[in-house]
Amino acid sequence: MAKVINTSGKRKTAIARATLREGHGVIRINSVPLESYGTELTRMKIAEPLLLKPDGIDGIDASITVIGGGFMGQAEAVRTALARGLVNWHGDPKLKDLFLAYDRTLLVNDSRQKEAKKPHGPGARAKFQKSYR
Repeated sequence: MAKVINTSGKRKTAIARATLREGHGVIRINSVPLESYGTELTRMKIAEPLLLKPDGIDGIDASITVIGGGFMGQAEAVRTALARGLVNWHGDPKLKDLFLAYDRTLLVNDSRQKEAKKPHGPGARAKFQKSYR
């Protein structure tokens, strides 16, 4: 039976779900190959786990769906899902330690959220300007 691993990653309101299976080293995000997905900056952000372990994706196809959030939040969610999938696929504690030493958010979701807007102001903390005339 073919090996299949499902992982997920979150950043702000973006949620990425990754499915890794045996294949030819192709990474698809919302059915688009990584090479033509988004901007160069987002591609570089997503490819960070692959730069740390260049042969890590050999023989693995990754299909990732991502919803919600903005383009950078989505990129960071995809990056987390992909890195978690690679760690689970290889089962190598050294790879996990490498990812954690480089950047903890590769394996741990960033739980920070936008603070809610409050009344009497334009945002969460700022208040409307007061004028006497």
